[in-house]
Parts: sequence; C-alpha cells; structure tokens
Amino acid sequence: MTMFQHSLIVLIAIAVIFALAKKLKVSTELSMFAATIAALIVHVIVPMGEDPRSPLPFMEAIRHIVEGGVTYFDICLIFLTATFFMALYKETGGAAYLVRLIVKKFHAHKNLCMLLLMVVMLVPGAVTGSGATTVLTVGGLVGAVLMSMGVEENKRIALIFILAAMSAACPPINLWAMIAAAGSNMPYVGFTIPLGFLSIAGALFATFYLTAKAKMPPLEEALKMLPEAPQGWNGIRVALPFILMILLIAGGRVIPFQFPIIGMPLIFMLSAVLVLLVSPKRVNIMEVAMTTVINLRGLVGIMIVVGMLNQIMTLSGARGLLSLAVVTLPITVIFATLWLILPVAEGVLQYAVAPLFGVPLIMLFNMLGYDPIVSLSTWAVMLPLGDCLPPTAVVGKAAVMELDFKGNYYKDFVKTALVPMLFILALCTLVMIFNKQFAGLIG
Repeated sequence: MTMFQHSLIVLIAIAVIFALAKKLKVSTELSMFAATIAALIVHVIVPMGEDPRSPLPFMEAIRHIVEGGVTYFDICLIFLTATFFMALYKETGGAAYLVRLIVKKFHAHKNLCMLLLMVVMLVPGAVTGSGATTVLTVGGLVGAVLMSMGVEENKRIALIFILAAMSAACPPINLWAMIAAAGSNMPYVGFTIPLGFLSIAGALFATFYLTAKAKMPPLEEALKMLPEAPQGWNGIRVALPFILMILLIAGGRVIPFQFPIIGMPLIFMLSAVLVLLVSPKRVNIMEVAMTTVINLRGLVGIMIVVGMLNQIMTLSGARGLLSLAVVTLPITVIFATLWLILPVAEGVLQYAVAPLFGVPLIMLFNMLGYDPIVSLSTWAVMLPLGDCLPPTAVVGKAAVMELDFKGNYYKDFVKTALVPMLFILALCTLVMIFNKQFAGLIG
C-alpha cells in the first residue's frame, strides 16, 4: 500500500466517523474528537508500505494527542480573557449606558445613530474573535433599538447575525486568520487593513440595506425599550477601558523598543480590571468568570479538538493529501467555488476549516504569486457567514435565543440575510481575484 492510499483511508475514516457521530446527534467537538481518535487508530493499524517510519508506540500516540490539544492554547486564552472583559463591561452596565447614550445624543439623526450602533456591535467580536460573544453582550440591546424603530423581526435578527459575523471577522482578533496563519508558519501581521475594509464594508451594507425603511420613534419610547444603566456611568468611564486596551495594543507597535511586549490575554485582563475600577456598580467577579467559562466551553472545546485533529492529520499524511487536492485545482475553479464552499464548511466544521482549507490555500496562492495576507483575509471574512448554517449554526442559534425569534429559522431568518451575505461574499471574491491590485493599493 502506498502512502497516498494510506492517507486517503485515514481521510475517509475521519469523514465517516464525523458524519456518523453527527447523525447520532453528538456535539461538534465530540464528533471531531471521535474522528481524531479513529484517524489515529487507522493510521496505526493500516500498513504504510514504503513509509520508513516504525509503528507508533502507545506513549508516542498519546503525546501527539496532548501536543495537538495545546496547539491553540494562546488563542483559547485570548478567547477567555477577552470575553471575560466584555462580560464584565455588560454586567456593570457599561454596554447599556453606551447604547442609551447613542440613542439620546443622535436620536434626531437616524443614519448616524445606526452607524454608531453598528460600531457597538462590531467591538465585542473584534476584541474577542467570537460572533456569539457579540450577540450575548450587545445583541439584545441593539435589537431593542431596532424594534423601537419598527424594523421587522426577520430583518432585526438578520442584521444582528450579520453584524455579529462581521465583528468576528473584524480586526484585531480574527481567529480563522490566526489559526491558518499559525498553521502555515506565517506571522499574524498586516491583516488590519484588508480585514477591516472587508468586514466594515459588509457591515455597512447590511446595516443600511436592512434598516432602509426604519424610522426613529419618539425618544421616550426608544429609551423605554432599553434597560436602565446604573447611576454614576459617564462618557469618560465608558471609554477608559477601551482607551487602555488600544494604548496597550498600539504601544508595542508604535514604540517597540521603549514599550514592553504585553500579550493579548494580559491586555484584556488589565482592561477588565479597569472596568471594575471605573464601574459604579459592584459585580460578583467569580460569577461572571464562571459564566464566561461555561458559555465558551463549546468554543474552547472545538479549538482544543481542532488542534488534535490537525496534529493527527499531519502525522498520517491526510493533511498533505488534502493540501495536494486543493493546490492541484485550477485557480478559476477556486475563484468560482470558494464563496460557497467556505461558509458551508464553516457550518459543518467550525474553526477546523481554517487549518484544513486555509493552510493549503495559503500555500497555493503564495506559490502563484498572490499576496497571502490579502488572500487569507478574504477567506477569513467569508467563513463566519457560515455560522448560521447547520449542523452547528452557533451564532445563528445565539441570535435566535437572545432576540427570542418566533419566525421560521430558514424561511424567515436565513432567507432575509441572503442578500447582505451574497454582497459580502461577492466583495471578498472580487478582492481575492484582484488580489495583487488590492495589495498594491494598501501598500
């Protein structure tokens, strides 16, 4: 048996076991873990023919599982600390005060008010990398404003989902780009402009397309729809945690030799401490921390299992086989199909799609002379749109739950979101095709 056949059998085992587990309604992360263990077993028992490697000892197999499990340990820390920061900001009333402030100040200017509410929606996902965090922290508040403006329920939930997806794609934290970049030994540097352009353009289109017929209600009516913010909050207190976060992130880049290098998890924890210091409301820190961990259990679990799966696929040659299959496709076929393949794959595999497809695609585009940063940015903005698709639909389900959506999930919600989603996919495809020109434009 050739190494090609061996790797193909491993790949088939992964697909079959994952599909079988999902059929049995096993969670996505456990389905991936079962597929990973099956791949390891198949790799051990199926002959490798010309491959000179000796049989895999038991302890060595365990080492690969453990090593894969901590591959994205730093990303998991970013996930947890950033979401803890945003959860504290919400629980202390900062998010409610900010939304009420925007409605009060810009009530007479609908477009400006919508623009600022869009920014509020983008911030949580931009700093955490999670669209679900955006929905759970500010989705209900913005949804209440949209309801007071007469925006239909279908359009409300569609807009909340798309803004949450674009917030996850927005810099500085884009987990798909970070995972794929790490898998291809490419530093996560230079993504701010391409990711920012694509995600913000998509968010702008969705916001004004879905709220075109909305009208601002009387101020008192709009404020009644929003929860009261604790007494003592003001504009300076609301802004200080984010100012600190921006200064700490920018300091190491602006004055790298004078400013200490601070990791993103520590930056978010320092910002969380500042939230506690400026907040007029006291909260139970341990309760917020425990809730954060419980809410992120599934996402962190997926990250851990994705690392394991990636490790075993690399060990068995299955990842190389998949890479070979991708890089041998005609570039025109890739241009014509990625806009559909990536969101669908995200709905099935979640973050696992980043190393499985992102890494070989980076290699292919780099080999063909395309800018890998711009290329990866286009894929990393397409991917979160799949978070409303089965079987996972993580962000879509979170939006339905948070807004208490009563309509049909597919006929009402997903159908309403299709036009903005297609606009974003088309924009990303155009930037991917004219990659070199766009890279030259942004320098």
